[in-house]
Amino acid sequence: MSEEPGSHEASFEERLAAARDKQGLEAARSGPGKSPDGLDASALAIGVRVGVEMVSALVVAVAIGWGLDWLLGTRPILTAVFVLLGGAAGVLNVWRMFAPKRVLPSGKGGRGKDGRGAGVGGRDRGL
Repeated sequence: MSEEPGSHEASFEERLAAARDKQGLEAARSGPGKSPDGLDASALAIGVRVGVEMVSALVVAVAIGWGLDWLLGTRPILTAVFVLLGGAAGVLNVWRMFAPKRVLPSGKGGRGKDGRGAGVGGRDRGL
């Protein structure tokens, strides 16, 4: 144990900074209040985005349900079904917004054999 305790921490910080630079993560954080993707992460911005996600999903779903009800003559049934689906879609969008992002190792690339994304959960099932 010839190293001093402080030098080990400095070495770790230097290696961590080098790894972040290599991955391009340090450039995205340009100031306080910034999220890793470079967007403003203030509480008001997050609240507005959550509201827009929920309302837009519901509006689209109600429009689809009402339109199908009008075409098929089944007045309240499909509107009610699509309201439930729109609410679920809005919650799913908000869930995706707040879910932790999985970082893939640099050698994996996150792409499947056909060049598309890895799919649900970041796993490539080889389909």
